[in-house]
Amino acid sequence: MSISKSVVQQLLDNCTGWRPQMYFKSSLTALSHAMEDLVLNDFDTPLVIASFQRERFYRQESHRYRRIAQKSSQVYVLAAPETDFSNSSGDYETIAFRPDDALAQEWHLVIVGQHYASCLICRERNVPATENKYVSAMDTNRRFEGIWTFDRSVTMKAGKIMLSRIAVYRPELADKIAQALDLYITDSSITQATVQIESPLANPDPFVQRLVTYLQASQYKLLKANKSLAVKQQKEQLLNSVTDAVRRSLNTKQILQVAVQKLGEGIEVCRCIIYRCHENDEVATIDREFTSPGIKSVKGQKWQLANNPLFEEAIATTETVRVDNTFEDERLTTVAWERGTGEFFQNLIQNYSISSCLLVPIFYQGKLLGVMELHHCASEPIAWKPDDVALVNAIATQVGVALIQAEAYADLEDLNEQLEALDRTRSNLVAIVGHELRTPLSTIQVCLESLASEPDMASELSQIMLDTALKDAERMRNLVQDFLTLSRLEGGGVEWNIETLSISECIDLAISNVKARKLEQSMPQIKNLTSPGDLPLIEIDGEWLVEVLAKLLDNACKFTQADGTIAIAVKADGGKSLEVTVSDTGRGIETGSLETVFDRFYQEEGALRRSAGGTGLGLAICRQVVKNWGGEIWAESPGKDQGSIFHFTIPLKASKHKSPPKNSLSAKYQKSIKRNKK
Repeated sequence: MSISKSVVQQLLDNCTGWRPQMYFKSSLTALSHAMEDLVLNDFDTPLVIASFQRERFYRQESHRYRRIAQKSSQVYVLAAPETDFSNSSGDYETIAFRPDDALAQEWHLVIVGQHYASCLICRERNVPATENKYVSAMDTNRRFEGIWTFDRSVTMKAGKIMLSRIAVYRPELADKIAQALDLYITDSSITQATVQIESPLANPDPFVQRLVTYLQASQYKLLKANKSLAVKQQKEQLLNSVTDAVRRSLNTKQILQVAVQKLGEGIEVCRCIIYRCHENDEVATIDREFTSPGIKSVKGQKWQLANNPLFEEAIATTETVRVDNTFEDERLTTVAWERGTGEFFQNLIQNYSISSCLLVPIFYQGKLLGVMELHHCASEPIAWKPDDVALVNAIATQVGVALIQAEAYADLEDLNEQLEALDRTRSNLVAIVGHELRTPLSTIQVCLESLASEPDMASELSQIMLDTALKDAERMRNLVQDFLTLSRLEGGGVEWNIETLSISECIDLAISNVKARKLEQSMPQIKNLTSPGDLPLIEIDGEWLVEVLAKLLDNACKFTQADGTIAIAVKADGGKSLEVTVSDTGRGIETGSLETVFDRFYQEEGALRRSAGGTGLGLAICRQVVKNWGGEIWAESPGKDQGSIFHFTIPLKASKHKSPPKNSLSAKYQKSIKRNKK
């Protein structure tokens, strides 16, 4: 059978004016033992009623109650059974109640004798969840509330309530319970209790009271120490969890999000944000944020850093900046307005309800990597605790280390990609050099050996041999020249001779150069679509511009049939630059190769099976030259066998010239063109 009404509440209802006191479990144990010792050390035969919450608590005291049962036949023990506790009549009466009974939450001991009377009637206190997280799992920290007294009238009322409860649980004990009521809980027994009996055991209250007071004070100290240790443990666990989480990732965005989430949840702040910035940045964008439920988000907002007194103080001191009250802090109410950022802070505080804030710079070896901010958004400001500041500083340090590691990993990935590119370049270089040098060398060797071993060779055949050897020697010279040119461009060893000239003249010279070198070959038609009068003069190194144009035209001729067409055009691009296009009707470029065609040694067909010849350095040289004068170069193609278009830009530098100078670029190329024709 289960009874839901509390014995404590019944006693308080019958004893008006009494108020329950709070006791720790250790105090209850001491009080119970003191009361039991009164029975064991006296010659009285009292009524003893003990109610334990669980059988396991009873088992710890069972030996004492066997001794008490030798002193009196009126001993009753109640508990909720867990293994073998049950209703029985042995040395003393045991009463088993159900675990859902109100007694399962209570602790009682009632002793009524001829010389003394005492009762301890308590129920366990439910500790709030917010407080419980700091309370150790130790049994001694459990708390109870109730009454402990030597007042006989209160004790007899408690005994009567307990005996009536026992009669409900075990009705077969009705006669024994009636005998106990008649002997201990009657008006005659109350009259006898008024007689003063001189005995050292009659009133042990002063000693026990001092003992309980000492135990209570000690327990409070222990609870406070446990709470402090629990807080430190919680913060250490938070720091470890943040450290472990940020160290698991090498993605900077993920590191920042994990850090802001863990920190916001662990410290229980209203808002926590992290943003990347450097010392000289004027603004920062908030892209990582944690907010408690109901708190307005600042994600995506622009944060003012220039003339920001908090940011400047954090940079100058490399330490955390505390603002306990944003409404009264002089840095925000006076200094910010003097520096022109007062309105920004005013809007920030009002729109996002920031009453207190903490600004934590993230440094690594003196380098600023970002800033972490914690916001308190309640109406009442708070004073930031030193322990919380120290914890946030420790987390900021770990985040800084993680960011540096992530950046180092990213740099390492870039370096690995560069090394892979260099390895591909090396492989292509070996293949190209092996092909481009070995082939002409073999031809030259065969021709020279034939001329040396055949002195009577016909003159026509001898001339063919000489022409072939000279042609392959020129091919080798061009290969070496391209290597040297690209090396000078990439190494910064080129001296740029800037002059004012007409781009039309450069186009004409490039076309003449290409035609002169391919004089004996069939080549596609080259159309110059430029109108000289419509184009402004440019300030550029003309020789290198002609070199770029010539290489693009030469590349177009190489991949276009003799009956095809090549067109070159120029247009002004918004007055800031000229855009030059070289288009052809050749075999085109696949979409996936539009970027890689400018790589060194790139050959679409592969290094060892090319039909067009060449080193694969021409477009790489063009890209490097265009890059050096601040332009851009790119390729377009509808697809395979549909032609291609190469674009590059020439920045305009506001030239005042209306006509080219007298020493034009043409004179410099006349000897070169004539030499190519020969």
